[in-house]
Amino acid sequence: MPTPSDTWPFEQPRDSAAISLRSIVSGGAPILYVAHDQDDHGWQFLGLEDAPESDACLIALDEVVALDRSVLELADLPPGWCAWRPDRRSPWERAPAIARLAGVGRSLFDGLPAIGQIR
Repeated sequence: MPTPSDTWPFEQPRDSAAISLRSIVSGGAPILYVAHDQDDHGWQFLGLEDAPESDACLIALDEVVALDRSVLELADLPPGWCAWRPDRRSPWERAPAIARLAGVGRSLFDGLPAIGQIR
């Protein structure tokens, strides 16, 4: 069900390109990690696991919303922040991406090293 244009909550237009994964777009995998990039204000809609670069794809922002309307809750996510959840039924958690890299807000990743600690 489309979102009426007068209520489109994202700062970017509906047809803005976002980065996602073929496993999400075509394979039905859930969106579990969202990043709003600091440098270009772009969006990434991913899973929690590392994915091969060959799985990356571009998708229009409104197509992401059609796949998972819960991402509308993240439209106000500031640039430089990320959101994550353990599964599609769980609420989104949010943190600045730099804090996420440092291990803050790691409830989803308990027991795993923070990205900045991996050598």
